[in-house]
Amino acid sequence: MAFSQPPNQTQNDENQTQNDHRLYSPYQDLQIPYQTLYQLPTRPEYLFQEESLRQRRSWGENLTYYTGCGYLTGATVGAGKGFVEGVKASEHGDTLKLRINRILNASGHSGRKLGNRAGVIGLMYAGLESGMVAVRDTDDVINSVVAGLGTGALYKAASGPRSAAVAGAIGGLAAGLVVAVKQAARRYVPV
Repeated sequence: MAFSQPPNQTQNDENQTQNDHRLYSPYQDLQIPYQTLYQLPTRPEYLFQEESLRQRRSWGENLTYYTGCGYLTGATVGAGKGFVEGVKASEHGDTLKLRINRILNASGHSGRKLGNRAGVIGLMYAGLESGMVAVRDTDDVINSVVAGLGTGALYKAASGPRSAAVAGAIGGLAAGLVVAVKQAARRYVPV
């Protein structure tokens, strides 16, 4: 606590008292250099030595990353699509307040819808890819392509076998294309 003095002292006594006492510092009795207490490490820290030998994210990190990125991307694209729908749906006699309400409602509806779909696709892809890595004990292009194929097929499985096959092929091609672009960028783009 800071030092406080009784209100009945004169101004001279107040100046003298402030010079005699210091304010309380919570770090004064600690025998550690508190200036360097919050210097965070710049590389990852691992609990077990085996974790540091792997050069990829764990299945939980993978799941969180793909689901979050999918949801954020889908919600952003859906909000943009809803914005366009809301602007098109506004009528000539609408007030500004009604137009804004229509745009916000359309953006929120489309954003939630597309965000949830893309998040579920990311969740399925991350689960299948992590499962393939665990089964095959290698991390290569085949895992990503098979995970994309399985994700597309699972996502459209309720629409029938033909739709599932087409969606699986699209998912496999998309995953293969993303991996190929990533490897080409890593090789040819200087960082």
